[in-house]
Amino acid sequence: MNVIQATLSGALIGGLYALMATGLSVTWGVLRVINLAHFGLILVGAYLTFQIAVSWQIDPILSLVVTVPALFVAGAAIQWLFDKLRLSEFNSLLVSFGLLSITIQVVSNIWSADFQRMPAEINPYATGSVTLGRLVFPVTTLMAFGLALLVVVGAHLVLRRTFAGRAMRAMAQDPAVAGAFGVDHRRLSVLLGGVVGATAALAGMVFALSNALTPETAYEWFGTVFAVVILGGIGEVVGTFASGILVGVLSGVVAAVWSPATAPFVLFSAIILALLLRPQGLFTVAGAGGVR
Repeated sequence: MNVIQATLSGALIGGLYALMATGLSVTWGVLRVINLAHFGLILVGAYLTFQIAVSWQIDPILSLVVTVPALFVAGAAIQWLFDKLRLSEFNSLLVSFGLLSITIQVVSNIWSADFQRMPAEINPYATGSVTLGRLVFPVTTLMAFGLALLVVVGAHLVLRRTFAGRAMRAMAQDPAVAGAFGVDHRRLSVLLGGVVGATAALAGMVFALSNALTPETAYEWFGTVFAVVILGGIGEVVGTFASGILVGVLSGVVAAVWSPATAPFVLFSAIILALLLRPQGLFTVAGAGGVR
């Protein structure tokens, strides 16, 4: 029963990993930008959720009314800056890491480096759970899984069914040819940056519901989120969701069967093996290009 609980709980936690990773995967796959500042936007989204809920004494989910538009603008501005500087893929990694470091310092200056957590009277979700027989599922992980599913399904439908989505896929495969057919690269890239910022607001809100916050937390997300992006296939939104679940399940089962301290070792050993055997990603369709 413990293994079953760990497997299902890990799958739900994997939804949060996927929610964090989807924006990073899409911008990398479409715009050829490795945007580490995305972690900073998630961190800001988490702290804004905390601040709005505590200051206004409202349900933290309602903070999305403020954080989604705010981080949409921030994400669009960051992408505008990348386009303005005409950064290469490698240089975008360096510049975005600098932006992430600045963001973490600003967050630390505003909220301090101490742990922050929403009180229980404002955040009932932290202790809420759903019970099915002997299985218990925290409300926050169910919420993360549901939001990740909505974001991934929405992104997949937009990329496959809309003109803007087809234009983004064309831009990912050959920007020059896409431009020759009238695709406005800059406008689409800024729009995509904004949408990715909005997903960071969702991820930050969910994280704040179930975790204590500290500015250095953003650095802790690196390994797991990058593992989800690489295993899912860069730009593969459905693959990102699947790999998030896979990483969550593997971490949960190892922690339950062996020990929590061993989970990172087993996880990254499995990732190295997977990349050696299938470097394009576990869930990338052979011969497929661009984003899916």
